[in-house]
Amino acid sequence: MLISLITVTYNSEKTLLETIKSVKAQNYHSIQYIVIDGASTDGTINLIENNNDVITTFKSEPDQGIYDAMNKGIRLATGDIVGIINSDDFFFDNQVLSTIAKEFEDQELMATIGDIVFVNSNDENKIIRKYSSKKWSPSKFAWGYMPAHPSFFVRRDLFDHLGFYKTDYKIAADYELLIRFLLKNSINWKYLPLITTKMRMGGASTSGLKSLITLNKEILRACKENGVYSNYLMIYSKYFLKPFEFLFTK
Repeated sequence: MLISLITVTYNSEKTLLETIKSVKAQNYHSIQYIVIDGASTDGTINLIENNNDVITTFKSEPDQGIYDAMNKGIRLATGDIVGIINSDDFFFDNQVLSTIAKEFEDQELMATIGDIVFVNSNDENKIIRKYSSKKWSPSKFAWGYMPAHPSFFVRRDLFDHLGFYKTDYKIAADYELLIRFLLKNSINWKYLPLITTKMRMGGASTSGLKSLITLNKEILRACKENGVYSNYLMIYSKYFLKPFEFLFTK
């Protein structure tokens, strides 16, 4: 079973190597690793070209944003399964893909979700927050909760049937796609008690008040577009529970 991994880059020289190393370290080797670059001006392209033993497909050109780039990667994907790994993230350990591949031996299974952790930008071993999908259910979309997107692995052909990421979203196209796949179309998915990814704090959806407002505006829009009743009171109520996601460990 071939797994297509997609990484979107733009001036990602400082963090991309760790991402590449985590892909290379996987004990599952049936991987198509696709990197879509948005015409970087730093050393990103040289870094990619120097790792062509890991990166099997590479394209660099201007794009219309991260979701446009993700869609380009998906269209190039020839694998049975597709997963996204961001250019400043890395897999939790070397068994992530082999664990996921084993689950997809069940031909009825369409997607899996799991857990992720956020780590200190300067110390990947310092876990600041755990984002678990264990108690998540599709009914929680209306309340602003989604499963951890980097932990989402899905059969490639579903994009052709159900659509790609909507490029007119700035932050929450992943939220909208997950509603469309997991709730509106009720595909067969499974939660895995598996930490798939380490994410550095400070991504587009975790930084700044302006980003937070944009995120929640787009979450409400995503709900409405997919026939899910919600409102701002429901969505913002999640922040009362947010502190419980932060785990300080050694």
